[in-house]
Amino acid sequence: MLRLVSWNINGIRSPLQGAVCQESNNFANVTMKRTLEELAADIVCLQETKVTRDVLTEPLAVVEGYNSYFSCSRNRSGYSGVATFCKDSATPVAAEEGLSGLLATQNGNVGCYGNMDEFTQEELRALDSEGRALLTQHKIRTWEGKERTLTLINVYCPRVDPEKPERLTFKMRFCRLLQNRAEALLAAGSHVIILGDLNTAHRRIDHCDAINLKYFEEDPARKWMDGLLNNIGCQSRSPVGTFIDTYRYFQPQQEGAFTCWSVVSGARHHNYGSRLDYVLGDRTLVRDTLQSSFLLPEVMGSDHCPVGAVLNVSSVPAKHPPPLCTRFFPEFAGTQLKIVHFLVPLEHKSVLEKSALQLSHQTQVQKRQNRFCIRLTRSQPSQASSRKGQRNMTSYLQSSSSHHQTSSDLKLPLMGTLMTSKTLEEEAIAKVVEDEIKDSEAKEKEALTSFWKSVLRGPFPMPLCRGHREPCIMRTVKKPGPNLGRRFYMCARPQGPPSDPSSRCNFFQWSRPS
Repeated sequence: MLRLVSWNINGIRSPLQGAVCQESNNFANVTMKRTLEELAADIVCLQETKVTRDVLTEPLAVVEGYNSYFSCSRNRSGYSGVATFCKDSATPVAAEEGLSGLLATQNGNVGCYGNMDEFTQEELRALDSEGRALLTQHKIRTWEGKERTLTLINVYCPRVDPEKPERLTFKMRFCRLLQNRAEALLAAGSHVIILGDLNTAHRRIDHCDAINLKYFEEDPARKWMDGLLNNIGCQSRSPVGTFIDTYRYFQPQQEGAFTCWSVVSGARHHNYGSRLDYVLGDRTLVRDTLQSSFLLPEVMGSDHCPVGAVLNVSSVPAKHPPPLCTRFFPEFAGTQLKIVHFLVPLEHKSVLEKSALQLSHQTQVQKRQNRFCIRLTRSQPSQASSRKGQRNMTSYLQSSSSHHQTSSDLKLPLMGTLMTSKTLEEEAIAKVVEDEIKDSEAKEKEALTSFWKSVLRGPFPMPLCRGHREPCIMRTVKKPGPNLGRRFYMCARPQGPPSDPSSRCNFFQWSRPS
């Protein structure tokens, strides 16, 4: 069996990421190796790693028992990026960054680029500059004993920003390039799986609030997926595409199968999200080898959950990883030495024994010479012994005849003669003055306290939402516009279906300016 898992990890360097557990206290102690092991997959594809080559560290890039491959953004730091981790038992025969082939500058590339005439060189460079695609090619063996080629395309499709219309054009051109490359690989005889975050909810059943979205069916990305997918089990569309949505292949009408939720609104609590992550396989591969497809919503640590599939094939690992493997990065190569490098083979044992005996003999001879020198030194008389001995310290101390008066002869005046006692009248006056000072300080402190309380009245109490009569939470407008930076109150409960009374109500109120 070959188990594949895809996960938008939303930042691979964050201590909260990669933690396959539900208790937040354990997040910081979970290592990358443990994360991969608990996902229990032969190949793990990660998206939105948000790491660039210059800040990629060895503990993240080189994991024992795995060979890994990274594609990073070349324009921005902390943005986009994908990574693929393969067990050594599933080592690929080839690996390549990008979809266009412009980044394929060394041996071990996947190849098969198809017709790129509709793209300019500048456009291809821009589409591959954000680190959104990574290809690994594997040899697999079917249950019949036949060897096949399987190419995995780990992809993170761009998100459409309503404030930036040019990003929609960028996304559609990226999707077109992705489809072009996948079809070229199929034409060359390789099976193909596209897995990752496509940033599109394909059907209404894949979105929590599709009924309230205008022109849902007219979205260009959904139309592109209609042409890409063979919609088995979906009667509203004709099955004409080349690829199959593996999850809908087994669960064509499953509702609430979401993979992404809003963290700010706490929508995961009510499973109020959308399905943006997919494992898409070509029709022949899915029908002949697909065993299961699954979601892992219980895995925390990101705003997405992992998705995956199991194929009824076995991997035929390559003898050596392709050159794109992080083990061969100059900054990591040779830094991890195994314990065998410090051990000597058995055939050199006799040479070592002879060297040890010679060293022991030389040491004994040297010790004898040192003892003889010490005896000679002790037998010679010391020049210092002929001199007079050092004087005692008392020889430097002499009694002075001029200072023979003892301390008992000194007479000091009594302390009582240096002090004058206060009269009762003076003590009473001092006490009255002290009490007046204390009263004055207390009144001054009280006046200052009341003044600052009148100036700094503290925050206003939170208003109560109308739906639940519970204290609201304050948010700040971050969307560019006339209200940017303004604060407002809203219901503190997690977002959920409007029909669910336990979910957030629609209360809204602007905060008064301070």
